[in-house]
Amino acid sequence: MTRPRRIVLLGGGFSDDPDPLLDDFILDVVRKERPKVCFIPTASGDSTGYIDRFHAAFGRRDCEPTHLTLFRRAHPDLRSSLLGQDVVYVGGGNTANLLAVWRLHGLYEILHEAYQGGVLLCGISAGAACWMDACLTDSLGPVAPLRDGLGLLSGSLCPHYDSEAERRPAYLDAIGSGTLPAGWALDDAAAALFTDGLPTEVVARKAGATLHRVTCGTDGKVTETALPSRLLTF
Repeated sequence: MTRPRRIVLLGGGFSDDPDPLLDDFILDVVRKERPKVCFIPTASGDSTGYIDRFHAAFGRRDCEPTHLTLFRRAHPDLRSSLLGQDVVYVGGGNTANLLAVWRLHGLYEILHEAYQGGVLLCGISAGAACWMDACLTDSLGPVAPLRDGLGLLSGSLCPHYDSEAERRPAYLDAIGSGTLPAGWALDDAAAALFTDGLPTEVVARKAGATLHRVTCGTDGKVTETALPSRLLTF
């Protein structure tokens, strides 16, 4: 049986939130006893503190947490390391740097293969934007379009849509001008599951947080459509 291709865009998680609701959602999506979860902290420069927080958070859960570093590469065979996982969880940080380092180490091809093979891919901020064709990012200074990404999900992404004041107007302008393709804007405290390229569930740990579809019509008018989200509870 062919496994569905799934990606979860996270607007929070162990690195930001005071509760485990969004990370619990990731494990619920997997629906497997003691899934293998690999954290990739490339966007933070393989921050040891970030890695420690991941293990502190997921070490308490019914899963097998590991991590993969590239600045201090300890895995000679990245392909076998990642294809054997149930979840690949990408941390936040600098999106442009993440993509450049991944290219150098051959992760583009490996993650494409993992996606096609049914490994659940997920991540926060840069770790969410990386799966798209393009994104809005502050990787190079002020928020600006970046037409780069793995292209596993079509279109563009703007993370931190409701929490950073400069994000929304910059994203709407980029969509309206055609600098970025139509795409998705994710509020903090929300998470969106995409199955075979389409959004199939949106959840939130805070009422009102959600995923927004942002498009531009032939008349140049930009439209935002908020998808309904399910509020997570303990």
